[in-house]
Amino acid sequence: MRYSALSIIKQALSGNRRWTPAWREPEPKPHYDVIIVGGGGHGLATAYYLAKEFGITNVAVIEKGYIGSGNVGRNTTIIRSNYLLEGNNPFYEMSLKLWEGLERDFNYNAMVSQRGVLNLFHSDGQRDEYARRGNAMRLHGVDADLLDREQVRRLAPYLNFDHGRFPVMGGLLQKRGGTVRHDAVAWGYARGADARGVDIIQHCEVTGIRRGPGGEVEGVETTKGFIGCNRLALAAAGNTTTVGRMADLALPIETHVLQAFVSEGLKPIIDNVITYGAGHFYISQSDKGGLVFGANIDYYSSYAQRGNLATVEETMQEGVSLIPGLSRAKALRAWGGVMDMSMDGSPIIDRTPIDNLYLNAGWCYGGFKATPASGFCFAHLIAKNETHHVSRFMRLDRFERGYVLDEGGKGPQPNMH
Repeated sequence: MRYSALSIIKQALSGNRRWTPAWREPEPKPHYDVIIVGGGGHGLATAYYLAKEFGITNVAVIEKGYIGSGNVGRNTTIIRSNYLLEGNNPFYEMSLKLWEGLERDFNYNAMVSQRGVLNLFHSDGQRDEYARRGNAMRLHGVDADLLDREQVRRLAPYLNFDHGRFPVMGGLLQKRGGTVRHDAVAWGYARGADARGVDIIQHCEVTGIRRGPGGEVEGVETTKGFIGCNRLALAAAGNTTTVGRMADLALPIETHVLQAFVSEGLKPIIDNVITYGAGHFYISQSDKGGLVFGANIDYYSSYAQRGNLATVEETMQEGVSLIPGLSRAKALRAWGGVMDMSMDGSPIIDRTPIDNLYLNAGWCYGGFKATPASGFCFAHLIAKNETHHVSRFMRLDRFERGYVLDEGGKGPQPNMH
């Protein structure tokens, strides 16, 4: 629905009482063709593409909180496809191409901003590693530019170029990378899925997975009662291990907290997304002027959406080391998301050994940027019972087979030797 400026003012003065919800609040049906556990970006995108691309509309997305209450509403919004390995690069490039057409596709302003992602390097060895990565990207038809020190200085003169240990020597730039408004992604996919008949069931927690006499999944026990299904798809992010245990499914995943921060609103200064090659620090500036930044995960396992002060201190140290001017900015707020960290740093999109049970998990640092491709490939797997070719390396059994996809989702970070 389109609104004129006058109608928006009228709605605001009336307390928005006449606004219609963007999606329905249905009661669950007794049975669905597909149930998706997890109403985050990946679960909603899967439901959207199941309905739009594969014509499967008898679908329920079950979310224990409200839409946007998980990681999709609490991340640093970065999108990119600057990966090295064959198992990752085509997948994330597919995602980036979907991002580029996403707003037209689901008719919602997700504020896709292709401002460029710049990964800095600080040694000769690191430069060579970045050149290798850029060449691999080019071989897959993905844009990459290796910049020298002066080219980086023109882009970001505020960086600490003469750091005693980690001088900025250059960077690898992907101009098509950037940021997207995270909660708008959730709302756009939710509205699009709902319009195609998908039931989005909020505040409905899964408490058990019911299996038949042959071990096959028959449905889920929830706080709103039992709901049957032909196929059950798990897209529960940091809660994947707890849901998996309900079906006696042991997974190569640990759950950790990843904290992020935003500063007070400042005048425009950082035009790109910038990552520190000497540490896992990344920063961009939002449309409201806040500097959005983060660093490493909290290294102990936790399911709580909060972190510890040691990680806060480390993040601030890295930020000021890279951009000394950050020391004069006030941190406005912080938040944490629970991350499903796989053993090789790469995701899993696959069938499980349990009949009718499908898995989308292990996204580590790469979950948000992967949202469109993850949803599309997971929907393809569920609908056709066949793996999409760009996600063929993301098998669950790769760990026991010795075919790990060993590339951490946090971006280019070769050693400093």
